[in-house]
Amino acid sequence: MNSSSKKVDKKRRVVITGLGVVSSIGIGVEEFWKNLIAGKSGISEIESFDTSNFPVHKGGEVKKFQPEDFIDRRKIKHLGRASQLAIAATKLALQDTFLNNKETQEAGVFIGTTMGEIQELENININWLKNGITNIDRNSIYLFPTNAISINVAIRFNFNGWNFLMPTACAGGNYSLGYAFDLIKNRELDIAFAGGSDSLSRIAFTGFNRLLAMAPDKCQPFDKNRKGMMLGEGAGVVVLESLEHAKDRGAKIYAEMSGYGLSCDAHHMTQPTSEGVASCVEKALANSSITAEDIDYISAHGTGTGQNDKVECSAFKKIFGDRLKTIPCCSIKSMLGHTMGAASALETIACCLVLRDQIGPPTINYKTPDEDCDIDCIPNSAKKITASTVLNNSCAFGGNNACLIFKKNGG
Repeated sequence: MNSSSKKVDKKRRVVITGLGVVSSIGIGVEEFWKNLIAGKSGISEIESFDTSNFPVHKGGEVKKFQPEDFIDRRKIKHLGRASQLAIAATKLALQDTFLNNKETQEAGVFIGTTMGEIQELENININWLKNGITNIDRNSIYLFPTNAISINVAIRFNFNGWNFLMPTACAGGNYSLGYAFDLIKNRELDIAFAGGSDSLSRIAFTGFNRLLAMAPDKCQPFDKNRKGMMLGEGAGVVVLESLEHAKDRGAKIYAEMSGYGLSCDAHHMTQPTSEGVASCVEKALANSSITAEDIDYISAHGTGTGQNDKVECSAFKKIFGDRLKTIPCCSIKSMLGHTMGAASALETIACCLVLRDQIGPPTINYKTPDEDCDIDCIPNSAKKITASTVLNNSCAFGGNNACLIFKKNGG
């Protein structure tokens, strides 16, 4: 992204030292990972709002989240749900990396999102219609501005460094990591908390239903009979820092982020192109100074919609050729649903754990092979793999593509 005017230090390496997860299959990295490799589905009946007027009633709702476990009870009412999820994921990442308050004072915050705090705007509209405009709580204005999510994370933990909200929809988490990566490479930052957060909302649920993009009960990425995506919610935050900083404090290192690529299809608001996705992957490989032959595992965007899965596989074939059939290529959205701005951040966390444990999580609900998606999607059951370099691909409305590459342990 070339986020600074300073020259990038190509020798400075960037590593991931902390992981924080709030998801429909687990809160905390180990519960998340245990359920992910077990192929557990987080799809259930939605309880946060009435879905009786919709054809779909299920989603990846986080049912066990208790904000008071992470936030002072007195402050919860002043935070939208997406901020609550982001704060919880950040706290978990902070606990995982063992940084103290002094070390993180100048840390940066970078959060991706699709809907921001849209559910808070929904609540204002509901109260307006029921009680009139003069009875709306004036403090509610602080709850829904999109940048409230990254600001609330900074306020909660007193992070005084760079602060950005990336509204690049379903690729927002990867965009956030890319921006943080640049700043650390540029020596603008030593530590960054980067990821994504989104909560379920009526507006998002309505929108994807009206686009006819929703499956009735399950997500089946790459399956010939796939019927669409399942909407989800959650937050994923990782700690990025320079390798020398991590080594100096004796931090554990999950992975090294070696580079990223961005592209815009400039084609259509909802329909991706294989050329745009392939361009993004090519840029990520070049930025990482590696070739397609080096990739051992792919975390696919894999929404379960007919067009997206077909286009993504077509793009991968352009890059990897016949070798694609031998590269494990999973979509964890089959279990989580599509968590929008949190999706690629949660997939980054999964990539780090794939490198740590050498296990590829499954793409569940897979039954019928599709000739247009003839890849090794790790159908239904996790498997042992050998992976030193992995790729995390994400796409978003408007053709915003972001691809990250990670290597095993930055030591």
